Amino acid sequence: MSTTRRTLAGRLFAALAASAATWRATASEASAEAPKVPHVVYHLNEIQKVHFVLGNMANHVAGMGGPDKVALTLVVHGPALEYFRKVQADGNLTARTAALLKGGATLVACGNTMKGANLSLADLVPGFVVAEEGGVVRIARLQAEGYAYLRP
Repeated sequence: MSTTRRTLAGRLFAALAASAATWRATASEASAEAPKVPHVVYHLNEIQKVHFVLGNMANHVAGMGGPDKVALTLVVHGPALEYFRKVQADGNLTARTAALLKGGATLVACGNTMKGANLSLADLVPGFVVAEEGGVVRIARLQAEGYAYLRP
């Protein structure tokens, strides 16, 4: 029995179609098994709200069922960033930020605020990273990536 080019092309096409369908089904099953973890960015720029926001974030993690169920980012700029200076931070603030970091949260300091206040990462409680582009720009980028935005 001889095989023509048309027959070979048809068999090849059928095999590719079956392979693609299997790949889509496998990818779909994998995404169904691993639900997407919500990502949330908290916006903080008011000194009087520092402990309130840290409390909100701790409650958020607890309410979601643990740190593996939500990804939190705190972006701090303006006057609130001054509150995170090591030299004036009390033990409560340090413990709360350390607990958030241990749970996987990201703490982001506005690069513009840091320059304006002549601050470095070494001046802040441990765990911060710098948003060189600025805090509000970082927040907007995270929102564009699908993060929910909260400003308590």
